Amino acid sequence: MLEGFRDGGWGMFPTLVFGLVMVAAAIRYAVRPEARFLPLLWGLGALTVSSGALGFVTGLITTFHYVSAHNEPGNIALQGAGESLNNLAFALMFVVLSSLAASLGAWKLARGGPIATRQEGH
Repeated sequence: MLEGFRDGGWGMFPTLVFGLVMVAAAIRYAVRPEARFLPLLWGLGALTVSSGALGFVTGLITTFHYVSAHNEPGNIALQGAGESLNNLAFALMFVVLSSLAASLGAWKLARGGPIATRQEGH
């Protein structure tokens, strides 16, 4: 896992930050489901996947620039593309974990569990 993180390059860091925030929000929603957290979860999910996709694309750009500048064979391009995919895989890992937690919160709501509402004036 650590090797994949290193191979992914700089794009792994924003994906890590956004992904951890998304998982924390999803756990919060699973513990105490409130409708106000749903837009936050959707936004953080989009941000995490977008961050992983950006890391993937910038990794491909770097790989193709290197290959064209050094006239290297296609195997180098395949290796670079594989390393760049670590960004997208990392983002999807966070989305899956958060979706599991959010599904638990949705299950609680569907069972008619207590729905936390904000009291006016507080």
